[in-house]
Amino acid sequence: MQGPGPADRDPSPTFPEAANALGGEPSAYLRQHAGNPVHWRPFGDEAFAFAAARDVPVFLSIGYAACHWCHVMAHESFEDQGTADYLNASFVAVKVDREERPDVDAVYMAATQAITGEGGWPMSVFLLPDGRAFHAGTYFPPRPLPGRPSFRQVLEAVTEAWLERRDALVQNADTLARGLAAAQFGSAVRLDGPPDPIGSALLSDAVHALAGAEDPSGGGFGTAPKFPPSAVLEFLVRHAAAGSGTADAAREMAGRTLAAMSRSALFDQLDGGFARYSVSRDWSVPHFEKMLYDNAQLLRVYVHWVRLGGAAEYPAADAADVAGRTADWLIASLGLTVPPEPGTDKSGPASHPGALASSLDADTVVDGAHTEGGTYLWTAADLAGLLGSGDGAAVARLMNVTARGTVTADGSPLHPGRAMDAADTALWQRVRPVLLAARSHRPQPARDDKVVAGWNGLAVAALADAGAVLERPGLVAAAERIAAYLERVHWSAGSGGARGTLMRVSHQGLARGIGGLLEDYAFCAEGLFALYAVTGRARWYRLAEDIVAAAVGRFASDGALRDAAGESEQVFNAQGRRAALDPFDGATPSGAAAFAGALLSSAALSGSSEHRTLAGSILALLPPLAATAPRAAGWLLATAQAALAGPVEAAVVGPPTPARAALHRELLLSPSPGLVIALQDREGESAAEGAVPLLRGREAAADGSPLVFLCRGMVCGLPLGSAGKVRERLAAMAE
Repeated sequence: MQGPGPADRDPSPTFPEAANALGGEPSAYLRQHAGNPVHWRPFGDEAFAFAAARDVPVFLSIGYAACHWCHVMAHESFEDQGTADYLNASFVAVKVDREERPDVDAVYMAATQAITGEGGWPMSVFLLPDGRAFHAGTYFPPRPLPGRPSFRQVLEAVTEAWLERRDALVQNADTLARGLAAAQFGSAVRLDGPPDPIGSALLSDAVHALAGAEDPSGGGFGTAPKFPPSAVLEFLVRHAAAGSGTADAAREMAGRTLAAMSRSALFDQLDGGFARYSVSRDWSVPHFEKMLYDNAQLLRVYVHWVRLGGAAEYPAADAADVAGRTADWLIASLGLTVPPEPGTDKSGPASHPGALASSLDADTVVDGAHTEGGTYLWTAADLAGLLGSGDGAAVARLMNVTARGTVTADGSPLHPGRAMDAADTALWQRVRPVLLAARSHRPQPARDDKVVAGWNGLAVAALADAGAVLERPGLVAAAERIAAYLERVHWSAGSGGARGTLMRVSHQGLARGIGGLLEDYAFCAEGLFALYAVTGRARWYRLAEDIVAAAVGRFASDGALRDAAGESEQVFNAQGRRAALDPFDGATPSGAAAFAGALLSSAALSGSSEHRTLAGSILALLPPLAATAPRAAGWLLATAQAALAGPVEAAVVGPPTPARAALHRELLLSPSPGLVIALQDREGESAAEGAVPLLRGREAAADGSPLVFLCRGMVCGLPLGSAGKVRERLAAMAE
């Protein structure tokens, strides 16, 4: 039966001819829908005002460029003219890229989960014109399925309720908004007094809780689907380095998961880089999108495993290989070039290296159809055709390619699923270039070229650490290029006493859209502090401190901490007009946890008691979560581990000689949790007015020999002049 539709609507509103407004958006996901017959608008005041003027609800569709089911629903419904006509007549349709607007995604995901008990993407939410949600779901098929109505049926039911039972919809929306407000954590962060310290027993309790959730045979935690637990792994590696009674258990858990992921189909065995998640418990069937934020986090934790020294079941050398290939993939596959800045010399290069793109798609377009994982799948016949029958059969056995595919009828991703012996390794090293070259001629997944500030901040930290530990200066240079792009394109320095501002997204070298969220400021500051530790360039330290100061003013005012600074009135309405703070990690560390880490680094380098106290206030969120929800609080746990260690502060002074480089390298290779390093940028900087505060008053030996000062809270021990003594003192400070 046909539901209410265009004939039931006031005919007076008219649509502009070019009503789909997504063509000029920086988000690749939004631009993918620019050709839809649906009259999409980006999220913003204009769209909601238009809905109010027309007296119709808003249909909000949230997804991201690499999302397979987003592509499916787009093809089935949003490209269908009849569905589009109904949507255009009865709703104002709004598209959101969840990566561009995680604040929007978070509040409406909470609403969707409250309404349906589940969540995911594409997310389909129906809103009042003030932004409050009253109905929601995820993927809706074009035709009814058992237990799931068709998209058209949902649209018609919502339209009927809007016309006939609107008071009930408004009441539902109000009740939901008040429920979401009650669930916010913002007021739980006390910014007006000294916090209680975190004890070591709390972190040991978290290790015990994680052990109870571990899948010891498959690696990771829980059952399928499995996501890489990056933040939890960082905590476990830091805890293992701290030497407590649960250190061995932490090391073993981390090693099992790192080994399992790197030997599985989650890791691209040919080209490097990790997929978003696995739909199987043993990581053998990945969901193929490759995200910057996953790979930046995993690169760093694999490097930190190398720094820890590895373990017998997963040697540091194996992790170093995975880390190196992941770093290479990041730069080669996500690295962007941008046009020169206006006003620069036109005789120079047409473009120059920029930052990193957001993702590669899960799907490959093959013969006009979206095929999930199409680039990455192999059959036994493919291998035999390229390598010959002997090597082809051997590689099929080694890489788990069988007659029956794991993803398609006969297609499987390559993965050994175990440690390779010497013969396996020799075979793989011989055939891998052949297979990679052949794969490069296949259709490739699309890339989302938007630059997200926070995710690039994660990459700066990862590449800086990787370059230092793996002794690859090119990776440090890449980190500096990304940092320079963030400073040039995303950051606007304050003037006249005003703090600077950080923009979240840029495209083709131009910042667009909303200001940065707490996570953007925190991740960028963390990356810049890590880059300063490796390079000693005070430029990066000063920029990190400016970003931290701006974040304090933007997100930590009025006695509460929040994830966003009122970017959208509609989001504020949807969460009951209460500032939101989510302490739980998602695909990335929570903004609050990452900010606590950046504040700790700032306090260690600058001596700021205000920043140390604020970090402690954020960590006060941890006690009720450590033993009950440690999988969702990994970065809070990792930051608490650093706070418990001090963190240790290291000041390296003296002229830039090989002897100083040896002292610096000893520190860079130390697994001490949260170790903060200040390196004298130039001769005499330690006494200079603008020097990093940790360096002030600390001088080289009388004969000019370099020295290391190891400190806590700016209180230092006697200076040390050899790498061996630095190593001994660090070990003693960990006890």
